[in-house]
Amino acid sequence: MKWEHVLLDKKDHMAFITLNRPEKLNAFGGRMRQEISEVVQDVCADDDIRVIVITGAGKAFCVGGDVTEFVSGETKALTETSPSERPAMSQIVLALNRVEKPVIAAVNGVAAGGGVNLALSCDIRIASEKARFAQVFTRRGVHPDWGGIYFLPRLVGYAKAAELIFSGEVIDAQEAYKLGMVNQVVPHDQLMEATGKMAERIDKNAPIPIAFAKRGLQNFYKWDLAQALDYESYVLSVTMKTEDIKEGFTAFLQKREPNFKGR
Repeated sequence: MKWEHVLLDKKDHMAFITLNRPEKLNAFGGRMRQEISEVVQDVCADDDIRVIVITGAGKAFCVGGDVTEFVSGETKALTETSPSERPAMSQIVLALNRVEKPVIAAVNGVAAGGGVNLALSCDIRIASEKARFAQVFTRRGVHPDWGGIYFLPRLVGYAKAAELIFSGEVIDAQEAYKLGMVNQVVPHDQLMEATGKMAERIDKNAPIPIAFAKRGLQNFYKWDLAQALDYESYVLSVTMKTEDIKEGFTAFLQKREPNFKGR
């Protein structure tokens, strides 16, 4: 399938999704949100994919909604689906959150508005030293979307999230790293190499416990210790019956890299 504003490249067990509207700094315009939703659905349903990477073409990751479309009244932010369905942006965030595969954002430049929150909805963020982050919504007279009020306080705490959203302040990659918004900051020309290495390290490990770990980590703020221990015991009982656990221990004893099948 061909999309106008999104590129998809599948390599080994990894899927690389590139927002491809560089002349507009990858602003969400036209059917772009729906195209992203279609691409995300594709890779989420592909059993051969174990790691998903999202990045932007050109000098920006994504600057959020296309301002010219908002001003002209042509934006499709809330009208791309039927009234009974969630908007495409909500479908994308929920899919990335629910998929049993790690999702990495490679933030290659400015990430603002819905663009920064798309990055925050991923499990891991690696940023170029040129990256900038901004919750610019209130500066445009709109409310945060793409899950910003959910993800940001969980990463930086309530008070800092309130400051960033209320003020619309722009922060650089190093400040984002200090706040816990990104996992790594790397030289700009090494971004995709560093992201690829991270994806490869994850891909080498067993996908079943990774899927369970992603779900467990998402509940860290709701569970008490007893609930976490119960979940761990349940997952251990499941993984003990897999082929991959046998492969993992056999490979360790044979001093070789394991070859996990996800079974």
